[in-house]
Amino acid sequence: MSKIIAITGASSGIGLATALKFAEMGWTVYAGTRNVERDQEQYAHQANLHFIKMEVTSPASMETAFAAIDKNHGHLDVLFCNAGFGFLRALGQATMEEIHHVFDTNVYGVMHTIRAGLPLLRKSDAGHLVATTSVGGLVGQPLNEIYCAAKFAVEGLLESLATYYKPTFNIDVTLLEPGAIATNFNNIVLGHVQKTGGILEDEYKPIITQYLETFAKRNSVPQTSESVAEVMVKLMDMDPKPLRIRTSEAAEAFVQYKVSQDPTGLDGMLNTRKLHLNM
Repeated sequence: MSKIIAITGASSGIGLATALKFAEMGWTVYAGTRNVERDQEQYAHQANLHFIKMEVTSPASMETAFAAIDKNHGHLDVLFCNAGFGFLRALGQATMEEIHHVFDTNVYGVMHTIRAGLPLLRKSDAGHLVATTSVGGLVGQPLNEIYCAAKFAVEGLLESLATYYKPTFNIDVTLLEPGAIATNFNNIVLGHVQKTGGILEDEYKPIITQYLETFAKRNSVPQTSESVAEVMVKLMDMDPKPLRIRTSEAAEAFVQYKVSQDPTGLDGMLNTRKLHLNM
């Protein structure tokens, strides 16, 4: 019997690459999208791949999606919370509407997904919860403070869940931490800057100009979404499963000062579990 994985944010980028890879491997894949007909038509040739309506900012949408998976299979082996978007504005520049939008998808969207999918994960013999965060979830970066705050929140959420999901529900928890990715993610980020007035003529202009120049130089050859999907495949075979895994050497180097004592995050998490739960 093939394993079952559900992926949010699977219409492009890391989510789509992962969906295609796992479908090719024979997994039953439920790929979350806002445009089911378009995506299903485009990939109709791919066996095992099922696009399903998932709007992560809507609890009702997520509950409906997982109810369908429950009806078809009765359980879920892997839940991959991947939906999210970047945001490049200083706190002093962004509107509260924009800030709420970032958190609605990148933080609350993950919470809605886990709340809806957890009952199905618990029905698996050995479930696995994975969320895409970022090196920005470990290391704060200039002009990315709102995005980094959201990713730090997801890191804290899943690290906390990891302290008891495994011994209580037999569910492993992993944070997938990419660096710069060659997808439309970065184009969307920069596109938003242009749509909202470009680089504003204010006190932040010298900082953002310098940031964009150095970002382009440091990430002239960004990682592909397909190579991140390969990391996901390798992750499935790891035992024990890491709490944190970077997806490239560049990402690893970027966070080295934060993670050098505990690269996978397991030691710290297990210590916390023992301290609080004696498990």
